[in-house]
Amino acid sequence: MNNITAYRRPVIFVTIIISLFALAANPSPKKRHPVKMKAGPAAVVEMTNTLKFTPDTVRITKGQTVKWNNTSLLAHSVTADPDKSILEGSVMLPKGADSFDSGMLDPKQTFTHTFNTAGSYQYFCIPHEGAKMYGWVIVSER
Repeated sequence: MNNITAYRRPVIFVTIIISLFALAANPSPKKRHPVKMKAGPAAVVEMTNTLKFTPDTVRITKGQTVKWNNTSLLAHSVTADPDKSILEGSVMLPKGADSFDSGMLDPKQTFTHTFNTAGSYQYFCIPHEGAKMYGWVIVSER
């Protein structure tokens, strides 16, 4: 073995070790793609066994969504449709707002609604309207 070969082996070995450390410390950058996350609801309301919406009043801004969870053992609805009310004063909608109705929600079912018109909304539960199971959503412009 000559002097040049004896000199090259340790240099090559050290170069390989340094390269491995450099790669481990700074791995090649991976192409990253931004992930668009859908925003969650601005407010969550529970429908209870005590025939209440909890909380009974939520405040949001225009364009935000409210989610209702039926945490009760009973079926409930989330209804803001004057045509489906039997009692006067169960529903209030801002001028120009569309009515909405979840239909009957069995236990553990959910309903979401996005509010695109500012103002005060009063809604009720169809089977418990007589018990005055009412809720309110107050929607501000900003």
